Amino acid sequence: MASPTIRLHPADNVVVAGADLEPGTVLPGPDEVSGVATSGPVPAGHKVAVRAIAPGEPVRKYNQVIGFATAAIWPGDHVHVHNMGMGSDFARDYAFGADVQPVEPIPEAERAAFQGILRPDGRVATRNYIGVLTSVNCSATAARMIADHFRGSALAAYPNIDGVVALTHGYGCGMAGSGEVMDTLRRTIAGYARHPNFAAVILLGLGCEVNQIDTLMEATGLEAGSRVIPIGIQDMGGTAAAAREGIRRIEALLPEVNDVTRRALPASHLTLALQCGGSDGYSGITANPALGHAVDLLVRNGGTAVLSETPEVYGAEHLLTRRAIRREVGEALVERIGWWEDYTSRAGGEMNNNPSPGNKKGGLTTILEKSLGAVAKGGTTPMTAVYRYAEPITGKGFVFMDTPGYDPVSATGQVAGGATVLCFTTGRGSVFGCKPTPSLKLATNSELFRRMPDDMDIDCGAIATGDASIEEVGRAIFQLVLDTASGRKTKSEELGVGADEFAPWQMGAVM
Repeated sequence: MASPTIRLHPADNVVVAGADLEPGTVLPGPDEVSGVATSGPVPAGHKVAVRAIAPGEPVRKYNQVIGFATAAIWPGDHVHVHNMGMGSDFARDYAFGADVQPVEPIPEAERAAFQGILRPDGRVATRNYIGVLTSVNCSATAARMIADHFRGSALAAYPNIDGVVALTHGYGCGMAGSGEVMDTLRRTIAGYARHPNFAAVILLGLGCEVNQIDTLMEATGLEAGSRVIPIGIQDMGGTAAAAREGIRRIEALLPEVNDVTRRALPASHLTLALQCGGSDGYSGITANPALGHAVDLLVRNGGTAVLSETPEVYGAEHLLTRRAIRREVGEALVERIGWWEDYTSRAGGEMNNNPSPGNKKGGLTTILEKSLGAVAKGGTTPMTAVYRYAEPITGKGFVFMDTPGYDPVSATGQVAGGATVLCFTTGRGSVFGCKPTPSLKLATNSELFRRMPDDMDIDCGAIATGDASIEEVGRAIFQLVLDTASGRKTKSEELGVGADEFAPWQMGAVM
């Protein structure tokens, strides 16, 4: 049974409800908390005050400021949007590099391994797909026609091929032909074309779009060949003709693509994408810190983990800059935060438009609170690099990639950067998948794990009840990452989720 409350730090003036609390529930804890009774109902995952908080005073959780009281709050009160807000005066000491701790690497002979696919050019894959990538929305239907041909039993004779997947999008025309927006789109498509989990890809265009296939390839250094096959619908004589050509080219490739053997490879070859969505009040207590422990294990084994969702680290970015291995790495993150403040302002929004309604229903009140929990996914090792959206991830260790907070767009950037496995924490119940990269779903609470068993891969709720430690669950996550990289299917893969979640960042004007 869940604990009545969870106290995260002695300096906090709130605790977290471990279960639905009825009015008059007496809170357990140290002397200052013991005897405090709830003044009303408090849903599981929400906050309860254990000290009086005057209007304008900070509310503290994780020993960090998560907002400010907008009304008088008394011990036992439910603390949420009705009496707490973002405020504008919260200090963040960037203290670049102040908290950097040396990583204790695991000796190479003792490092964890997985059964991976070694490509002829040295890249390492966790899956073996053929992709159909579109330059523009106009080629989406033809791309799906090609992929649909290989559904069902069409690949029965090729057991080592995970599938043929069409990744379509609503972009590629009605936009400027050059500049940051087009560069970002082309970088994203090229990142997928080069992804180790694709044995080969077809680049399918219409012919008159702004994002021309030949210009895309020239700008990104892609070269036509057996791995990258450009096809134009207008050049081929129409939709059906282009689809037939795509099918013919893939059928010719199937024997070669199927001719792979998994072999033991060190975990240092893995790049793990970190995502959270549908977060709740338990996210920063259970799944996120447990995933952070798994990240620390991966980094010690020589691997790479990439944290993203810049708007969802807002207010907690100082915890990352303090881990920056060099000052310029921390400054790169601060520069991105400033860009986002300007970007949202120009769009008539603000950074605290997040959390979402579902987040708030789960107990999260401000973006500060959400961000502090989200950052926990990144573990404790030094931050070694900051990348722009969809840039190739070339470094090792814990890194950051600038992306929006919207999960499909964020994950698309990470996969374009080279992520070969993805871990997604959720408290409300995400059903995310991300072909060609397998996506693991980590439930923050056991009730969710029981309620959505076909979608959740691991239950982190035992941390909240005290039945397991963060380290124990973290080790289980790390092992599941290795098993998944070795070919074990995730729940989203079993359901076939992942083709429609390809979502390049549409950051510019549609003309």
